[in-house]
Amino acid sequence: MMTRNRMLRWLVCGRLGPVWMWKALLFFVAIAFATQLLGIIFNKSSTQPAAHSIFSSPDAQGPSLGSCQPHTHIMFLKTHKTASSTVLNMLYRFGEERNLRFALPLGYQLGYPLPFNAHRVKGYRGPRATEFHIMANHMRFNRPEVEKVMPADTFYFSIIRDPVALAESSFAYYKEVAPAFRKAKGLGDFADDPNKYYDPRLRNNHYARNLLWFDFGMDNNANFSVELAQHGEAMIRQTFRLILVSEYFDESMILLRHALCWPLDAVVSFSLNARQQKPSSNSVMGGSWVGKAAVAAGVGARAGRSQGKMLPNLSLTDHQREKLRQWNALDWYLYKAFNRTFWEDIDKFGRAQMEQEVALLRMRREILGRVCLRDGGKPVEAYRIRDKNIRPFQSGVVKILGYELQPGLDNATRTACLRMIRPEIQYKDLLDSKQFPRSVQPQLGQQGQGLLAAGGAFGRHDSSRTGEKMMMGEAEMERERDWDGSRIMKRNQTLKGVREKERLR
Repeated sequence: MMTRNRMLRWLVCGRLGPVWMWKALLFFVAIAFATQLLGIIFNKSSTQPAAHSIFSSPDAQGPSLGSCQPHTHIMFLKTHKTASSTVLNMLYRFGEERNLRFALPLGYQLGYPLPFNAHRVKGYRGPRATEFHIMANHMRFNRPEVEKVMPADTFYFSIIRDPVALAESSFAYYKEVAPAFRKAKGLGDFADDPNKYYDPRLRNNHYARNLLWFDFGMDNNANFSVELAQHGEAMIRQTFRLILVSEYFDESMILLRHALCWPLDAVVSFSLNARQQKPSSNSVMGGSWVGKAAVAAGVGARAGRSQGKMLPNLSLTDHQREKLRQWNALDWYLYKAFNRTFWEDIDKFGRAQMEQEVALLRMRREILGRVCLRDGGKPVEAYRIRDKNIRPFQSGVVKILGYELQPGLDNATRTACLRMIRPEIQYKDLLDSKQFPRSVQPQLGQQGQGLLAAGGAFGRHDSSRTGEKMMMGEAEMERERDWDGSRIMKRNQTLKGVREKERLR
């Protein structure tokens, strides 16, 4: 035994070197192995593909729609002050993601407030010479001209809003644009005696009366009659396959999703082009049975100061609300008619199913809001948005709110989130530059001045009181024919003086 131990010591110390040398060698071998192991782990983590974006998760598709194919030929009549900018954003996103071609305006609107003409579309070369997939910018509807641009299988839809709520929003946005509003101290003052302030001959006064009826391409100054209102309703039904209701925005999105066969994320949105104010409860048709969508700009701002000017006073009594319905009798008729149809469609869809899908939509919006947006997803004033490219265009005395992106998003998620909050004007410019890469884009400051492009005011605003009358050629064009080919009924060439109150029958 002793001999064996001595032999081992002799081999180690004599032949293989001293023990301390082996200890040192083993130490360095251990370090090298650990370094190599860490390097392998590091290389694996650095070459591993990024986690999938939340927008590519199964939840983005929503409940199954069966074997239907998505509609890609779409015409959306973008009515004013109805949450239509939010709908436009959805269409922009859907088209951009799929490289669809938009029927874009030469500027920011398709000739509004004149009746639409096909030559207002950038790149138009004759009836259906070019395939356009989506038409959605502000226009005054003119079906024969639209049909020159859009394919025969186009899906037509639009959105409406309670005329009283619409009047409140319109008064807030267009107080300095519409002469009838500018002269009134407040909306209640205007509602008490509209004829005191309203002159149909003055440019931009269409914002002050039957604005929905006007946007659908009909004579907003015609005296109300049931026959005329039914005729207008029938014209709309002949063309538009779906009319959404702003007060029930989430339910509208579910109906739209099923009508277009689109994934859920395509109709999930954040409210765009909203104004800063305190909301008020004034729904005429009553609250939604699954809750109202907080998308359209609220109604009921009170007097305050902004940008050195008084904010519009929108206070209304119940009596003044009723007078506004009478003043906007044609719009009120349309709202009641298509609101009935809207709930009939929901009954056919199934109220239980609607409740479930609305809940999924709201949950998805909340999730995407937490992922995409800073400040808990609340809209913020434009000056607080660090990225100037996503600041909403400001006009008038009301503040238009926007959003800020969460920092640290991966590229795919950031791109998708940015699409959801990109303001209307900047988005149009982006799509324009993609479709027409060689054309020179106008600067926002040049194109936007006097346009109120996001809100839809017409052209150059002449601040002088004597320069506000419309050109006679334009007025004649408007009163020549309706878009179904029938003569426009124009029974009130002047609204001055005493006349019988318009009442709903």
